[in-house]
Amino acid sequence: MKIAIDSYCYHRYFGEVYPGLQKAPDRAMTVWDFLRRARRLGVAGVSLESCYLPTDAEFLHRLRDTLDSYGFERVWAWGHPNGLCSGTDREAARDLLAHLAHARAIGAGVMRIVGGSRRTAPKSYAQHKRQLGGMLRKLLPAAQDHGVVLALENHIDLTGDQMVDLIRSLDSPWLGVCLDTGNNLRLHEDPLVVAAQLAPLARATHIKDIGVRPGDPQEFSFWPSVPLGRGLVDIGYVLALLREARYDGLLAIEIDYLHPEYGDEERAVRASVRYLKGLLAGEPARAKKNRPAARRRPTAS
Repeated sequence: MKIAIDSYCYHRYFGEVYPGLQKAPDRAMTVWDFLRRARRLGVAGVSLESCYLPTDAEFLHRLRDTLDSYGFERVWAWGHPNGLCSGTDREAARDLLAHLAHARAIGAGVMRIVGGSRRTAPKSYAQHKRQLGGMLRKLLPAAQDHGVVLALENHIDLTGDQMVDLIRSLDSPWLGVCLDTGNNLRLHEDPLVVAAQLAPLARATHIKDIGVRPGDPQEFSFWPSVPLGRGLVDIGYVLALLREARYDGLLAIEIDYLHPEYGDEERAVRASVRYLKGLLAGEPARAKKNRPAARRRPTAS
């Protein structure tokens, strides 16, 4: 496993500011700025949010050359914010097909995808599975043709049990999971139990820690991102689960709505990289308060 950074950590600098929660920064960022930051932080790879990037051939060629020159492993990330709209958006499905070629063009063997969000999820899982599963099944031959694995994120739209059922029902080596370590806490599930369920299916990750703020637990703003090691998710335990599952991909740090008390994204990302490096080097993780209990303990190697 190798440390990476998802460019969504800097979404404000790419022009996406959460209304009522965030302020626009005083400067913008380009993908080249992001890649230089990642190189300075000494990570091994990046996950690139395609919604912030052009996709013409000249740009993709330059991007691949830059990634190669930095020695970065890479994931192409598609679908923000609603992806396939839980299997109802045929235009989005066509866009996903186009992005398979973009992923291949930059040398990415994995493309993180979004099936939907809690805004698009139907009330019935049976309907959700029928819609999204049917759409994904039709997309898998193209993924195989391009040699790009689709990694479906747990995107606050499906429970851990539902994710496992959906992926296993499709039973394809070209479909796995992008394990987001924090999102299911926002569905009031134990994030460690969900990580244990999804780690064997993981083909990409979002390594995210979550804190709390005063307010309504049903609201997204109640569950802000915090630097790794500062929140409710036992990241060291998640890494042990991934090792046990023989996951060898990127550990892509992601921050979405950063808790205001932690300052700017750059400091939070830098602290998260340092924390993750410490865990991978075998340093003991900081003791947790109120760590959610898991059903079983993995054997860490």
